[in-house]
Amino acid sequence: MTKKDLYRPNVAMIIVSSSYPLSREIFLAQRNDMLDVWQFPQGGIDAGEEIQEALFRELKEEIGTDNVEVIAEFPEWISYDFPPKIAQSMKPFIGQTQRYFLVKLHADAVINIETAEPEFREYKFVSVDEALSLSASFKKDVYESVITYFKKEGLL
Repeated sequence: MTKKDLYRPNVAMIIVSSSYPLSREIFLAQRNDMLDVWQFPQGGIDAGEEIQEALFRELKEEIGTDNVEVIAEFPEWISYDFPPKIAQSMKPFIGQTQRYFLVKLHADAVINIETAEPEFREYKFVSVDEALSLSASFKKDVYESVITYFKKEGLL
């Protein structure tokens, strides 16, 4: 297994409300299994699945809707390592390599985190700065890189 194979392919999304670009608050959700961890929705890319296919599937699985418009895509894969406690349950992976998207909820989208297999206990729309302050330390560098990119592009 190469080092590249040790990182689980993953799709992640920064979700803005239907009032974007007037409001630039972003969706953040509190995990069920780690009460002090807030994050952007994300999930693995299945074998043979296209990246945007995974994006819409994960949105539906995690927030109950895929009723969004893709605004932009981060131009490269970005990776992080799991902390030791999480790495134990994610073997053989030592981290994730992610493809990030900025998506806007359609006006008629209905968020429902009480999905078939809920990952989140609560969600809210927050400022970019608040999202960074609430995010898990092991994801903070990735979040900062992605948010900085979207800011430079004039999108956040």
